[in-house]
Amino acid sequence: MISAFILIAAEAVAAKVPPDQTIVVTGDRSGQGIPADQIGGSVTVIDSDAIERRQVRDLSDALRDVPGVAVAGTPGLSQIRLRGTEGNHVLVLIDGIEVSDPFFGEFDFSSLQADEASKVEVLRGQQSAIYGSDAIGGVVQYITASGREAPGVSARLEGGSFATVNASARAAGASGHFDYALTATGRRTGGTPNARDGSRELGSDGEAASAKLGATPAPNFRLTGVLRYSRLKSDFNLSEADPASPTFGQTIDSPGTYLKNDALYGLARGELDLLDGRWSHALSAQFADVKRDTFDPSARTSGDRGGRFKGSYDTTFRFGTGSVKHRLTLAADRERESFRNADPAGFAFNGWKHINTSGVVGQYELLLGDNAAFGAAVRHDFNSRFANDTTDRVQGSYRFASGTRLRAAAGSGVKYPGIFELFGFVDGQFLGNPDLKPETSRGWEAGIEQDFGAGRGQIGATYFSNRLHDEIIFAFLPGIGFVGANSSEVSSQRGVETFANLRLTPSWRIDAAYTYLHAREAGREEVRRPKHVASLAVDYRVPGERWGTTVVARYNGKAADDAFILPPFGSPLRVKLDDYLLLNWNADYRLSDHLELFGRVENILDEHYEQVFSFVSPGRAAYAGLRWRM
Repeated sequence: MISAFILIAAEAVAAKVPPDQTIVVTGDRSGQGIPADQIGGSVTVIDSDAIERRQVRDLSDALRDVPGVAVAGTPGLSQIRLRGTEGNHVLVLIDGIEVSDPFFGEFDFSSLQADEASKVEVLRGQQSAIYGSDAIGGVVQYITASGREAPGVSARLEGGSFATVNASARAAGASGHFDYALTATGRRTGGTPNARDGSRELGSDGEAASAKLGATPAPNFRLTGVLRYSRLKSDFNLSEADPASPTFGQTIDSPGTYLKNDALYGLARGELDLLDGRWSHALSAQFADVKRDTFDPSARTSGDRGGRFKGSYDTTFRFGTGSVKHRLTLAADRERESFRNADPAGFAFNGWKHINTSGVVGQYELLLGDNAAFGAAVRHDFNSRFANDTTDRVQGSYRFASGTRLRAAAGSGVKYPGIFELFGFVDGQFLGNPDLKPETSRGWEAGIEQDFGAGRGQIGATYFSNRLHDEIIFAFLPGIGFVGANSSEVSSQRGVETFANLRLTPSWRIDAAYTYLHAREAGREEVRRPKHVASLAVDYRVPGERWGTTVVARYNGKAADDAFILPPFGSPLRVKLDDYLLLNWNADYRLSDHLELFGRVENILDEHYEQVFSFVSPGRAAYAGLRWRM
């Protein structure tokens, strides 16, 4: 065994396959990032070119093109699930800031519009050893470019179906030791009906603005600041509450009901390098302030408030010579989450409640040339409400001179109960249980990839298997309501993810993904997790890129869902959601060096489909607009 490892290490040092220059920053606490082809776990990067060419407006649409991701959206809440885990098992970051709603424990992707010059990194598998709670399924990080990375001024304006207007603007640059990037997006739509046979059109409008500032007072010292604000107002419909109605439990037109979601996020980070860059230090502080309220035609009907303050210190020491390099990182986090029920009736709980968590992390990485890498991490969390937890992760990757890469990873994860799971929800039907235990998970994966060299792309496949213990469920007690409890059954998720990213010529780009998922809870199929999900994007640019066109096909297989249509509200009826295929076509034409005309048609086949039981999704739509750049 030892001799075999020495032979592999020797080949790794000798092989001269050029490394993939895609750098992933999300799965590493050193702040330096890791080349994508040296990560043993599964990672997908959606670059800014893909976001722009596919004319992505809702970021959740781009995530449909990532292996292992299932998307389900309704007005006011768009969820993603990684590898069959729950929506609140996904840690979501924006420029390093944790943005999940501290009250609900997850992030609403309907509030995130794509900026110019941005990218997305998706790490799948347990990442709690790096990030702590919430990262059982993985991590999604949305990263905007700094002014030094993407300088310039741009603006975009478009309009189209459903009385939709969408706009964005970006100004970025660098001067001396200072760089800045200011962005703003806005969207307003008249919407479409989302109730079966309904006529009420659900409109929405939202805005977001961000500032990303950087300064380098000295060559070895950098300061970064991020401030982001978002607001979303979205109409929504209620479920029929009359047991005598034939549509009991289904979505019905509910005139005048709407949701408001306001969020403010911020981060400040300082980085200092010593010993010629071999010893780095980073100190950061971040906050999140989220407010959600619902309204009927006459008054506010419910609301909640959530806040998060987090401080982190990371230090990394790099040592080694030649082709053998080591990286040792130690990190510490201190987080305080605060929650308050703002329901006008005062249901569930009153006043602010808090949960404090401190965590320490140790991470080690070994690089053997450009072709072999090994990593391990361990984290211990101290929680003010729950028992302390220790999570771990190991991963390894080896690439042969032929371009074939083998990789594997294994780890554990933890998710602390959310505030409404502990203390109840404002609708009076979901009751809290302060005695809940954290959910824990353990899983592993193994994959193979083939790089074709010379920038021609790669293909790959991964098998994964996870087991979730103490899953939090809501059991119905007649005459009382739904009460949170830890399941005694083990939930399991396993499957296969495949992808192909091909660059046949400078003009052609093909990206494809397919996922097979087998997810079970107590022997039953998990809801809103299709067994089959696939996507295909084909992009063509003429030489010189004067114009181009992209076709994107996204298939969502049949999925189970719960339908609360048996009066009185109690145990749900398990139903099947039909599969659907969304076909989009985009095109753009450069009128001049600074002005571009673009347009797209979404859902060309005019599919009528439901992502969630009885919530009807929009049909065919067309949009056109102009983009200006300097």
